[in-house]
Amino acid sequence: MKKTFSYLWPLTKKYNSNYNGKLEVTWINGRKVLDSSNANYSYGALQEVLDHGFAEVRADRAAPVLLLGLGGGSAIPLLRNKYGYYGKITAVELDAAVIEIAKNEFNIEAHQPLELLCADAEAFVASSQQQFGFIIVDLFLDLKVPAQFFTDAFWKNVAALLSADGKVLFNAGINEAHQEQIDYLLKNDTLGIHFQKKENVYGSNTLLLGERK
Repeated sequence: MKKTFSYLWPLTKKYNSNYNGKLEVTWINGRKVLDSSNANYSYGALQEVLDHGFAEVRADRAAPVLLLGLGGGSAIPLLRNKYGYYGKITAVELDAAVIEIAKNEFNIEAHQPLELLCADAEAFVASSQQQFGFIIVDLFLDLKVPAQFFTDAFWKNVAALLSADGKVLFNAGINEAHQEQIDYLLKNDTLGIHFQKKENVYGSNTLLLGERK
């Protein structure tokens, strides 16, 4: 019934987050989306951006996947159902409220094997000893990517977690934000990752596609 009504007018449920302020889960045009005050976090425009990036990546479908930044978890059904990834997915999300939304509103735990970790992404990559065939970095607070996710230290730690033929997808900014930091990553030869840039994905986002050097 909610799905039917959503074609007539949006139906919204509000959540409080210590990190993201007010979050809204809305039924609109027959599907749920997760939004912050100013940005889509999952299942709307963001899912289309990630879909575009996944189509460009040639990673091992059987290898473990690391997702830094869960949101509502829209990346996970895309990986499973559209692109055929069947290895374990480890999703790291700082915001416990977002994890609960992903579980309760979007049934993300149906997509096993899956591990959901409430942890800081920067600390996770600095301490993990695991290896991953595909690492997705989608770390936003509202419209911005926090500065620590453009640093040498962060990306050297990411590179250390990549398998020999591992791939990276970095959702690096919206509306040409962070261009100086993005250009720095593209020119930096010391990170252990070689990046290529895709600009204006769906008219908004910059994606960096990387592979281990």
